[in-house]
Amino acid sequence: MQVNLDALCAEIGEHLKSRGLAIFHGMPREFDEGTAVYWNTKRNRDFRTFIAAAETAGAKLIALNSLEFDDVVIDGTIQRLHDSGLPRADQKPIEKRLNALRAYSGFTCQIELSFDLAPRVYVFELHTEWYDEMNDLIDEIEDAYELDDDLEDDGDASPHSGYFSKN
Repeated sequence: MQVNLDALCAEIGEHLKSRGLAIFHGMPREFDEGTAVYWNTKRNRDFRTFIAAAETAGAKLIALNSLEFDDVVIDGTIQRLHDSGLPRADQKPIEKRLNALRAYSGFTCQIELSFDLAPRVYVFELHTEWYDEMNDLIDEIEDAYELDDDLEDDGDASPHSGYFSKN
């Protein structure tokens, strides 16, 4: 996947206009469970095929969203890492990987196209490999929080767990 999806996003916009489709520049969509149907971008990464399917289905309006990566995400994730139950020795390599991702600040990391055809929303989503890495790191940190919570629930936490807030 490209390092920066800016050029592809512009190409998608031009293609939508050339097809006479209305573009709704929206925020990332949130879907009710079971309503979203995702295009298989591992097998077919060509957005034109998705747009052709939308046209055939009668769509006249396509929602387009692109996400620009920002250092604020990294800063918040590093803070969450420091607040996690991970030992400092385990935090260091994660923090180093997070800081390396700062090189992508300002880059477009995700593109989402979607259209509605009741009762479903059809979604085409692309994201960069480095954005996937960022999400994997966030998941790893969140897993540490869940593990820490499970230990406290089981009574296996440190003997001082009731004395200090982890907030």
